[in-house]
Amino acid sequence: MNRRMLTKEDEAAGDEVEVRREDQDKINKFSRLHQRELNLEEELKVKNKEKEELDDISMELELADEDDTVPYKIGDAFFHLPLPQAQELLVSSTSQIEEDVSALEDKLSGVKDEMTQLKVQLYARFGRSINLET
Repeated sequence: MNRRMLTKEDEAAGDEVEVRREDQDKINKFSRLHQRELNLEEELKVKNKEKEELDDISMELELADEDDTVPYKIGDAFFHLPLPQAQELLVSSTSQIEEDVSALEDKLSGVKDEMTQLKVQLYARFGRSINLET
């Protein structure tokens, strides 16, 4: 993305457009959506990291002995569980995280679509007088 300052001619040529109440509401909504987008992206990173860790643990448990008990973390405590039971819990945790990731991606997509619509409306109204690049 190429960012530059406006020249004096560009600045002088800019037609002053009056900011109406509905325009300000759209700008505020865009700002809130941008913050929500950042939060969702951060949550998505955390969930993807958790999923990756669960996949790694799953691979490690495949190498373990069937008769071994495995420490499994539930909340803040570790419980020693038989390997098959730990693997079942791991599968359910992985599927839950995959559902969470999918839901977050859907929300993020919706937020981005809404931001795009607002960008179109605001750029149509204000042209180069407004910068909505995030």
